[in-house]
Amino acid sequence: MTSPAQIPVVINGATGKMGREVVKAIAAASDLRLIGALGRNLDNLGKDAGELAGCGPIEVPITNDLEAIYAMASQEKEIPVVVDLTHPSVIYENVRAAIAYGLRPVIGTTGLTVAQMADLDSFARKASMGGLIIPNFSIGMVLLQQAAVQASRFYDHVEIIELHHNQKADAPSGTAVKTAQLLAELGKTFNAPAVEAAEHLAGARGADGGEGIRIHSVRLPGLVAHQEVIFGTQGEIYRLRHDTSDRACYMPGVLLCVRKVRDLEGLVYGLEKIL
Repeated sequence: MTSPAQIPVVINGATGKMGREVVKAIAAASDLRLIGALGRNLDNLGKDAGELAGCGPIEVPITNDLEAIYAMASQEKEIPVVVDLTHPSVIYENVRAAIAYGLRPVIGTTGLTVAQMADLDSFARKASMGGLIIPNFSIGMVLLQQAAVQASRFYDHVEIIELHHNQKADAPSGTAVKTAQLLAELGKTFNAPAVEAAEHLAGARGADGGEGIRIHSVRLPGLVAHQEVIFGTQGEIYRLRHDTSDRACYMPGVLLCVRKVRDLEGLVYGLEKIL
């Protein structure tokens, strides 16, 4: 019996903490094949991506030549996928390049603006291909967001606190923004003021996530990724919290995205859309 063809995968951002976990996950998946690993750190260029990730040699060297890797991937018999885990300052150009070369993007980097997402969606549709924008690959976070949407039907006051390591470049997190968007889709306004309030320090009340929802960001070493959604009403507090202690928890979501992205058309935003 003929085994199904492996999906060729490129990882952009393969030398970061998340990137190394994805290298290990792809290397361990029998239906996937890592064909390229991109990284910006000059000290890692030429090193075996598997050895750098801690899963042993896989004969895929780290390179920073994006154009060459994407051109090589475009020649694959099977439709290639790129998992992008880079930086908000370069993600838009990276995804444009991926689509131009025919790679289906799975975007784990947050920071794209609404206008950029709309432009990339249009670009992908013109090329008759799809992609995924995933603020958070955790199944547990999807469950938290669904629980928050249900709770918001019964509570009129809610705030979001997101906590991340101090190497995260953007704030608030894409996950927190997505959570606020899901709550705002209900069409109600939260947190009606009880008094005429003033901020003595700008930003003390957090960012406006839409429909009166406040988002607060914390950045400290020692944290990984954490989020609380806190609902309040007379006499009670209802608190939802998700904590990440190991980036391995994201890998089932990453692998699911890699396997499903080739069937999509246009950019799909959020892991919940493909579960």
